[in-house]
Amino acid sequence: MPFADAAQAAFRAGDTAAVTGLAETELRRSTADGDLAGQVESRYYLARVALRGGDLVAAGRLAELALAVAASSGDRALEERPRHVLAAVSRMSGDLPRARLLYEQSIALNLALGHERTVATEYYNLAMCELGLGDLERAAQIVRRFRRSVLEQEWDDLLPYVCLAQASLASAQGDHESAALMIGLCEAAFAALGQVPDPDDDAELKRLRATLGRPSLVEVVERGRHLDPRTVLQARP
Repeated sequence: MPFADAAQAAFRAGDTAAVTGLAETELRRSTADGDLAGQVESRYYLARVALRGGDLVAAGRLAELALAVAASSGDRALEERPRHVLAAVSRMSGDLPRARLLYEQSIALNLALGHERTVATEYYNLAMCELGLGDLERAAQIVRRFRRSVLEQEWDDLLPYVCLAQASLASAQGDHESAALMIGLCEAAFAALGQVPDPDDDAELKRLRATLGRPSLVEVVERGRHLDPRTVLQARP
């Protein structure tokens, strides 16, 4: 299995030790071979591991190194992944205005590259920033766009993120029952895929769970775990 595929599968499964081993081996190989793409990819995964471990400084440093190598290559496609990590570092550190700017720049880059799926996921991240910044109207517009793209393109592995975006939006709007239902759907969707959330999304899911409070809302979460995410999302306006 190619390095990127193996590292992605291990990361989604939450096996950070495996990701670290794969990435360190790939970094040694790509450095010895002068393979700039391999150097960028390996540092990107090491940065994601650092991010998951809460070491934002290390994640930012690794992503900056990866971006510098990508820029030196002249291949703008190599800039996409380190730019994503730098935006996530800003989001997790609480610098939401900077995160918003970086996600907007990432969207522009991926539009130019024709990376439709990555554009959709970066819009998701932008929506989460807008929620944190209090612009609920813009966040709602972006969430609807993200949901529509995922459903129309049948990107079912992104359904957990649509559910999480809907949960965050509903919570911000004061609709705690809808938020609870979407939390249940989100957790079930991740479990069905055998995946764990990315670090920034895991933090958001934990934050939302902490706001539930009432036992009745916990029951709604449990009900959501037994529903089909696609069916529920398609029924939303």
